[in-house]
Amino acid sequence: MTTILGVRGKSAFPRIIRLGQGCFAASFLASLLAIAAASANTAPKKQLQFVGVNFAGATFGRGKIPGIMNKHYHYPNRRAMDYFLKAGFNTYRLAFKWERLQRQLGAEFDPQEIAAIDRTVGYLTKRGAYVILDVHNYARYYRKLIGSASVPVSGFTSLWVKLANRYQSNERVIFGLMNEPFRIGADTWRDIAVAAIGAIRATGARNLILVPGTHWSGAHSWYKAKGGISNAEALKTLKDPANNIAIEAHQYFDGNSSGTSDNCVNEMIGVRRLQGFTRWLRENNLRGFLGEFGAARNSVCMAALDNTLKYVAENADVWLGWTYWAAGAWWGNYRFSVHPSSEGDKPQMKVLRSAVDANANLPSR
Repeated sequence: MTTILGVRGKSAFPRIIRLGQGCFAASFLASLLAIAAASANTAPKKQLQFVGVNFAGATFGRGKIPGIMNKHYHYPNRRAMDYFLKAGFNTYRLAFKWERLQRQLGAEFDPQEIAAIDRTVGYLTKRGAYVILDVHNYARYYRKLIGSASVPVSGFTSLWVKLANRYQSNERVIFGLMNEPFRIGADTWRDIAVAAIGAIRATGARNLILVPGTHWSGAHSWYKAKGGISNAEALKTLKDPANNIAIEAHQYFDGNSSGTSDNCVNEMIGVRRLQGFTRWLRENNLRGFLGEFGAARNSVCMAALDNTLKYVAENADVWLGWTYWAAGAWWGNYRFSVHPSSEGDKPQMKVLRSAVDANANLPSR
């Protein structure tokens, strides 16, 4: 027999409570588990590290490659950047075309193009923000797939060696390997990504690297095998010598997840489509980044946007953050645009600002 309150002899208590040893052990263990569960539920949430938007103006003019800057495409001006900085966004996914930066495979960077990227990076990072260098090329160069005879993997790694050498001293620059690879096997894309990661790390750069999945990087299809193995299978063992990578996924809310419709399936569709990917991150001890998502200006889509942002924030143990699609002065009346008009903020900004403000009030990671 074991004595609880362990007082032998005389006691201030009127009597000593006695229990069987086995019963006590079970009860004690149950109490510990209950306390641990309660502690987990009441533990303070951590803030996301990155909350921001996509600047995609430098990818405009698809039929004009390389095209003329400020005529066919553009980089964000200070007014646009200041608007989002003032709103509290701390991360900017800066999309650009590989062919404009490097007019020939393996060549030095075009002086005007790299100067524009330098100006944007410098302006934002000096104000404490992060910039994601987003090679917005779908795993292609002049429409030829990376790994083909026309675009060997060495051409892609050469691009990243040059970018890494240029920006490795700025820890606020993040390397987004490639936007939305498609029609390329997940295992093939993984091997290309591994080569690029290795080439970047060989320069000494330790910047965060975002690695997308193939099949348009869709979180909803992460487990689907298309012409081979799935992203889930191909990328689960991805390693980085510097241990500083995150897996980038994209997710839209319309019927086919393409982001081409004003209609969202329902208010919880974003949450539902991210759940499998979130579970995969946790099971494989990986970190995720939601690089693209957007919502049209209707009540269902606004609710889906709000719920998605809250879901990512609630899972900040595996999610590093997000960048909304899209910002920039040339979007006009595009359904997902959050660039302000003469009438003021776009409706989506209210939801985004609320998420940014809520995140700012949480303890840092």
